Amino acid sequence: MSALFPELERAVPSDDRPALRVGPDALTYAELARAAGALADRVGRVGGAGRVAVWATPTARTAVAVVAALLAGVPAVPLNPRTGERELAHILGDSAPDLVLAGPGDELPAGLAALPRIDVELTGPEAPPGAAPVDPETTALVVYTSGTTGPPKGVLLSHRAVAASLDALAEAWSWTADDVLVHALPLFHVHGLVLGILGPLRRGGEVRHLGAFSVEGVGRELGDGGTMLFGVPTMYHRIADALDGDDRLTKALAGARLLVSGSAALPVHDHERIAAATGRTVVERYGMSETLMNTSVRPGGGPRPGTVGTPLAGVDLRLVDEDGSELGEFDGETVGEVQVRGPNLFSGYLNRPDATAAAFDGDWFRTGDMAVREADGGVRLVGRKATDLIKSGGYKIGAGEIENALLDHPGVREAAVTGEPDPDLGERIVAWVVPQDRERPPSDEELAEHVAGLLAPHKRPRTVRYLDALPRNDMGKVLKKELSASG
Repeated sequence: MSALFPELERAVPSDDRPALRVGPDALTYAELARAAGALADRVGRVGGAGRVAVWATPTARTAVAVVAALLAGVPAVPLNPRTGERELAHILGDSAPDLVLAGPGDELPAGLAALPRIDVELTGPEAPPGAAPVDPETTALVVYTSGTTGPPKGVLLSHRAVAASLDALAEAWSWTADDVLVHALPLFHVHGLVLGILGPLRRGGEVRHLGAFSVEGVGRELGDGGTMLFGVPTMYHRIADALDGDDRLTKALAGARLLVSGSAALPVHDHERIAAATGRTVVERYGMSETLMNTSVRPGGGPRPGTVGTPLAGVDLRLVDEDGSELGEFDGETVGEVQVRGPNLFSGYLNRPDATAAAFDGDWFRTGDMAVREADGGVRLVGRKATDLIKSGGYKIGAGEIENALLDHPGVREAAVTGEPDPDLGERIVAWVVPQDRERPPSDEELAEHVAGLLAPHKRPRTVRYLDALPRNDMGKVLKKELSASG
């Protein structure tokens, strides 16, 4: 049995502590232990099952399926139900699952037709079969990357890595069994599945998944005993928009113990609006599929918009220059690539020893993220090395700080920044802007002067392109390669 879930091991038939609620379905710890234990037994009886696919809908059945696979010591491959036919075929061919776990009413695509199917039930016998201990180095999950630089790669996450990351977050956030987590994140990503489902269950607390995000749902659940909220910037932006005049929502957020944003940078403007209305600061943290969580802002301190905090317990972090030398400056200005090491790291890419080797500098993982470090060691991300580091006029410029400056302009609703070739500067800064008033957008000159006044003249956008909306993925991240292609 996986050591990830000590509370399930201790659950007795009378254990009526709430464990999980998604939409109309709710399970106590005793009920979850029975349902997951029975399913784990069925998975274990499939001779030689190497991996199982999980049709990861936002339901209680997805949570039961993943927990069951982990209890059985069989790696789970969460599948995004919105994945296209070609990408799904690649993931299935690469991971080669032996069966698929899905809800009884789920309609599966043709690509999964050849796999044996087990329907996930929310019930089980009073005394579910016991399971053998699971080696901590066994793969728990195979999570596929977004595939922005080629076909998606399968990230191998061990039981050890998942436990280490969740325990480090628990230490940083004082996360206990008394916490009730509210969220509406997809259950095929690290954020929603590992942090949002496995995290509360490891602590012995409760998770309430909304099924689908709504501001009304957030207010209802936080107002009814929720203590923590996990979200992404698009969710917090909608919450910030709704706070004005909504006393019930304002009170619900003010009463929460912890508001956490991740998966992309939360604009400073939204930080400020939420803090002004509720008195609560949103905590940002930093992680990725290959590393799980690396850093976090600690709750209780002053507002730190723009920073993702300091390294978590057990995580070593450094910045390196282009020549691979370590940067020692904690000056808030010197940009380097983030490298990390620790027990939270993945075991490698499935079937890709070449990509695994290229991802490491010795035992340091190359994140591809660019950052600066503040005087207190806090990390401020400025963008991805491949898409957000702009070399213009001899300067290294991070797109993130320019985006935040643009969002500080009252005429800008959304903003993204990229670089494009320039014969004089090397690269010029391009701003992609969704204006507040599409009929009367701010002028290019106005935005350039605004950024130059807040940051520095060399960081001003040289070109501004106006859009009705920015292209985003399921987690709210802007798809910058699509922007570049459309330019």
